[in-house]
Amino acid sequence: MRAAIVTGGSRGIGLAITRRLAASGTAVTITGRDAASLDRAAARVRDELGTPVFGLPADLADEAAVAGVVPAHLERFGRLDHLVLNAGMGKGSPIAETPLRRLDLHYAVNLRSTFALVSQAIPSLRQAAAEHGSARVVAIASMTALVAEAGLAAYGATKAAIVSLCEALTQEEYAAGVLATAICPGYVDTDMAAWKHDAVPAAEMIRPDDVAELAMAVLALSRTAVVPSLAVVRPGPELWRA
Repeated sequence: MRAAIVTGGSRGIGLAITRRLAASGTAVTITGRDAASLDRAAARVRDELGTPVFGLPADLADEAAVAGVVPAHLERFGRLDHLVLNAGMGKGSPIAETPLRRLDLHYAVNLRSTFALVSQAIPSLRQAAAEHGSARVVAIASMTALVAEAGLAAYGATKAAIVSLCEALTQEEYAAGVLATAICPGYVDTDMAAWKHDAVPAAEMIRPDDVAELAMAVLALSRTAVVPSLAVVRPGPELWRA
């Protein structure tokens, strides 16, 4: 049985991806800050699909918590075929009104933890690729990584760094069969985007299942194909905007 880690897997995009992985027969470790929410989500997916899914509480702003994710997953499942980096945070404010401590939090959660998890996962991903041809990292970035949006500079800058990180990972590890994709959606109808409902109604936002469908398509590619980054936008006049 293949195995995956999905950060931020108890709701929204992460839960949608977890469901699809479990439906494909992949065992999953999901992380999040709220242990009760993780347990409920994992139990629900296990009961529905019969695939092992377990919650691992981890605050990705905490270096020690991040360092424990991959070892805990490997202790339970013994292998890692896919790493899905979905957890993140975002708080909008103009550059002139953004305290550096807020930038530091964006960096810690969105970028530093992502870099650390990728680094820790590489040996296991190499081993999985040697057995099955390839292993994949999928990172959920943002449309603001590709096209800047006023008021989201700190968020967009850290997400842009994730796009670069995925490209660098593929360049470094392609010979071993480890490949990475950054999916860059506009506003997705999740709790994180609820603050934007006045300007973008929930019904007009991208569905979490749409992003999950694309993630699964990327994970199914052979080692001869890689999608470095993938933009997912809303139709209409807001094309190429978040």
